[in-house]
Amino acid sequence: MSTKEWTYTSNERFGVYQEITFEKDNHNPATIEVVNPEDFSFSSETTAENARVSLLTLEIPAEVFDEIAIAWCRKRKLHCVTFNRSERRSKHAATD
Repeated sequence: MSTKEWTYTSNERFGVYQEITFEKDNHNPATIEVVNPEDFSFSSETTAENARVSLLTLEIPAEVFDEIAIAWCRKRKLHCVTFNRSERRSKHAATD
C-alpha cells in the first residue's frame, strides 16, 4: 500500500497528490484526482502507424485550477505571482 502526500484538496472533489518518497525531493509524478467530474471525455484510437493514442479531457473550474496551481508552486518552491480576483479580471480584460 502506498501513501499519498496531498498538495491540494477542495470540497473532497478536486485534489492533487504525489506518492510519498523517502528522498529529499519528491520526483514522483503529480496525480490530479477529480471525483464525479461534471464534464469529461475519454477517447482512444490507433494511428496509421499502429500507435495507440488516448485523450482524457475534463473540466475543472478556473478558480479551483488557480488554487491547484498556487498550491503546486508553493510545494515545489517555484516563484508564483498571485493576484486577487479583481486584479485577475482586469488583467484578463486588458488582454481580450
